Formats: sequence, C-alpha cells, structure tokens
Amino acid sequence: MLEVLQLTRPVFTQPSFLRFIVLFAGWVRCTSVHAVTEALVRSGVSGVCHHAAFHRFFSRARWSVDELGRRVLLHLCAHLDGPLRLVLDDTLCTHKGPEVFGLGTHLDAVRSTRRVRTFAFGHVWVVLAVRVQPPFCTRPWALPILFRLYRTQAECDAAGAKHCKKTTLGRQLVDTVLAWLPDTHFELVADRGYSNSTLLRGLSTRVTFIGAMGDEAALSRPRKRPARSPRTGRMLTKALPVPSPAQLALSSRLPWRTLSVRLYGCTRTLHYKQVVACWRAAGPRLLKIVIVRMDTGRLPYRVFFSTDCGCPVRRVLEAYASRWAIEVLFRDLKQLLGFAASRARTRLAVLRTAPWVGLNYSLLVLWFLRLDTDMKHLGLPQRPWYRTKDTVSFADILRLAQDTLVGVNWIRPARTLYRVLAAAASPLTHVA
Repeated sequence: MLEVLQLTRPVFTQPSFLRFIVLFAGWVRCTSVHAVTEALVRSGVSGVCHHAAFHRFFSRARWSVDELGRRVLLHLCAHLDGPLRLVLDDTLCTHKGPEVFGLGTHLDAVRSTRRVRTFAFGHVWVVLAVRVQPPFCTRPWALPILFRLYRTQAECDAAGAKHCKKTTLGRQLVDTVLAWLPDTHFELVADRGYSNSTLLRGLSTRVTFIGAMGDEAALSRPRKRPARSPRTGRMLTKALPVPSPAQLALSSRLPWRTLSVRLYGCTRTLHYKQVVACWRAAGPRLLKIVIVRMDTGRLPYRVFFSTDCGCPVRRVLEAYASRWAIEVLFRDLKQLLGFAASRARTRLAVLRTAPWVGLNYSLLVLWFLRLDTDMKHLGLPQRPWYRTKDTVSFADILRLAQDTLVGVNWIRPARTLYRVLAAAASPLTHVA
C-alpha cells in the first residue's frame, strides 16, 4: 500500500506527504464518523501529534488536488489495456452549518419525483472519472480523478464571485484532461444533463462523446450538392432539415431493427432506428443517432448519440449503459468512505477535503489491482446464506485495507515508510 501511495510523493512536500500517509491510514480505518480528528484517533497519533497540523494539511499546505488527480490518471493510462474511457456527472453532498464555503440550496434528484421537487443544503461536486473493467468484477468501475465545486447563482452573488454552470465546470475538466494528454484519443460518456452545446460545441476531435438527447431535438443534414432557390435564384446554403427523433420513430420509411445487447448485467433485445445527422446543440459535426423503443416505463423512446458517426449501435448503447458505474461510485464514496462527511469550513479546506477522499478511493482500487489476489485470500467473513458471491466490491477492498493497516505505528511515519520500502526492496526478503 505504501508503494502505491508513493505515486503521490511528488505532489507534496516532505512534511505534507508524511501527514498525508497518516491521514490516509486513519481515514481508511474510520468505520462510522469520518473526520480529521477521528482519523488521528484511528491511526493512533492523537495526543502525540498536534491536530492543528493535520487540519492545516487541507487549509494551508502547498499541494494541488488537480496534480494529485493527474498522477493517478497517468498511472492508469500506463496500465490500461484498452482505450481511455471517461465518465462525467455530478452528485449532491448534503451538509449544513454557518459560514461554510460554497454551501447552497440544490435540487435533490434522488428524493425528487416528477411531481414533487425536493431541495437540500449542501455541496454539489462535478466529477470526472476513468471507467475501467477490473478482472475481479463483471461490471465496470469508475475511478475519480478530477473534481469541481458547483456554486449556485445566489451564493456567488453574495460572495461577489463569478457563477459557472455545471456544464461549464464539466467542460473545464475535459479540457484539463486534453491538456494533460495532448496525443491521446478518449471516449467521454455523460447523461442528458451534460449533452448540450457547452460540452459539444468546439469539442476536440480527439474526444468521442456519447450521450442522450430529447426526442424533439432539431436535426439537420448538410447539403451535398449546391442548389438555387426556385423563387429567388439565390444559392441555398442552409442545411436540409431532418425530422425529429420522435417523428422518425413514427415514420414508416425508416424501419425498426432488432439487436441483442448486454446492458446492466443481462442480455436484452432492443428495437432501434439509426440516422446520421447534425444536431443544433452540437454544431456542424455529424452524429450517429440511435432511437430505442422502450417497452417499459413512461417514456416511449430513448435517444442516444455519438460524435463518431461511424460508431456501431452496439457500442453506443453499451457505452451509455456503462455510465452507471459513476452512480455506484457516488454511493460507495458517501456510504463507505465519508465523501459527504467533511467538517471543513474555509475555502481551501472545502475545495480539498472531498476530492482528497475521492482520490483515496482510486488509490485503494489501484492498490488492490496490484495485489492480484482472489476471493479466497481476502479474509471475508463467512456467510453460509450468501454463497453466490464471486466478485469483489469496494466494501471488500476497504475491509482488506483496514485489516492491513491494523497494528502499524504511525507516530513516526518517516521511519515506518523507510522500513517498509527497504524491506520490500531487499532481495533477502524475497528469498525468505
């Protein structure tokens, strides 16, 4: 585990890196309340090391959350077998308290319905994650790398700050990855909330965007041949209109096709129509648009698209369905790792604490991938009534990490780090 944490060593100064290790070990061992002081208790340094230094790690220390995410991303790119695939979404972390930076009233999409809209105080984080397919699980996983805090218009006006929409923050995250990887093509998946002109217009051709659109979207097709107006004689330059997805679904000229595809862990037979056209929100770029007929639910049709007009229909549907990995990530972060439990109040502490927890999630998964272990060596509790479990969840990884960190002396982290790394590099250790 310390070898994996060494990946982040260039981000910190020497004192900050040692505090990072202590906080990481204590935070992982927290079971109920996740806080800086509770992490010090769990790591065994409370009463020995002053807690103010560890609070200053978030509020004043010289390190960058984006640089930490860049290190994780570069490590993932070096070990990924296939192309780089990213997922973009946002999540609400409910929180209350006086004078907390960035706190606002947001729509709670989880507790809201079509008729009743529920609002809650808290922070909204726009998250960009790398989607990977680990060998120990049948479903894809999302590993977060970049975070941005969304602030409401009212909160920005009260603080005298510039307001940025969630989609603007999402575009900033994508542009950041493009700057980090200037020669890499990657795939980006997002839901309908991020499938708009802010993300799509002017997007680099190195990004294949897969998302969803409404069934009343305005579609068009560029003219292949020059033509003149029969009334005025002028050259026509405007694109030819294409029926909306809802009209195409009802049209008999475009027949329905059948496709068997594996979505959300099971094989389904879908009826679809496809068309290549331009969308007003995406600009002049041609899109592969897929209309899927829904046999259940209230929506008669769902419309998906890809900025790669040659992308197969199966790939469009499978890629969009894999977006659910980031929803599982948000659940694990909040319920198991204390992503929404931050007590930070000042600006820098708020902007660092929650992203730091999210990056710890990625580091834990990277550590487990390097272990290359199986279910038999995890030390999981015996559950005779649950015999069908043959995959690993994040709860299993977290439990193994907690057992690994038990009994380690963190009062002098520099000495502990030196001894462990020296023992791992010693040839006598491998012979023994």
